[in-house]
Amino acid sequence: MSFQNKTVFITGASRGIGKAIALKLAADGANIVVASKSVTEDPRLGGTIYSAAEEIAQAGGKALPIQLDIRDEAASQQAIAKAADHFGGIDILINNASAINLLPTEKTEPKRYDLMHSINVRGTFFLCQAAIPFLKKSTNAHILNLSPPINMDAKWFAKHLSYTMSKYNMSMIAFGLSAELKQYRIAANTLWPKTTIATAAVNNLLGGEMLMNMSRTPQIVADAAWYILQQPSDKCTGNFFIDEEVLQSHGITDLSGYAHVPGNTNFYPDLFIDA
Repeated sequence: MSFQNKTVFITGASRGIGKAIALKLAADGANIVVASKSVTEDPRLGGTIYSAAEEIAQAGGKALPIQLDIRDEAASQQAIAKAADHFGGIDILINNASAINLLPTEKTEPKRYDLMHSINVRGTFFLCQAAIPFLKKSTNAHILNLSPPINMDAKWFAKHLSYTMSKYNMSMIAFGLSAELKQYRIAANTLWPKTTIATAAVNNLLGGEMLMNMSRTPQIVADAAWYILQQPSDKCTGNFFIDEEVLQSHGITDLSGYAHVPGNTNFYPDLFIDA
């Protein structure tokens, strides 16, 4: 399947995994809606909706940058409507925007809890809601949430309960929608990396240079998403995908090119993934 003239709405697309997916699909001619908060560059993070839009155009796609805070459901509705009007519809929604804070319960402040749940859960839910009427009109509609398989091992709850709840809720949204929207041939799946990914979040919040050196590039997630999103939407739905497994299922077994540090073979398992 070609992504030529398909419209893809991606949250958090100004950098990292979201931008990598945008560039991958743009190279196949997709229209990309860059929906993120960043309109001025933060040196610690890099990238804005405008710089990402320029890269998308250079990659071969068409881009529409929209400043969006998905905590505002009215703004999400307006952004979806604007994107559909601009490109003539929406075919794919990728919920990539997310907030992270890996603190135990006693140290979790209400503002941190509220941030994670208002973005990861509430924002994802109401963005899906806004997109559904437009996805119903697509010939191969997909929702893809960047969230983990629901692993009920207690260790994933013990150290960062609030974050785990929020990310599992993103996965529950996709799983629930896969059943609810099956009659409309709208697929809903999740995608999660097997290893940590070299992003600003990993560098600034999780493990610094040491963890970056044990990570893969965002390209591995983008390539996995590319395979998922071209599958028939009436058949490929309700799955909790892992990037490495997606690539292997399509015959790609040499993953050495995805190492953030060339030649590294010692990768750190991502959260919610058993080593």
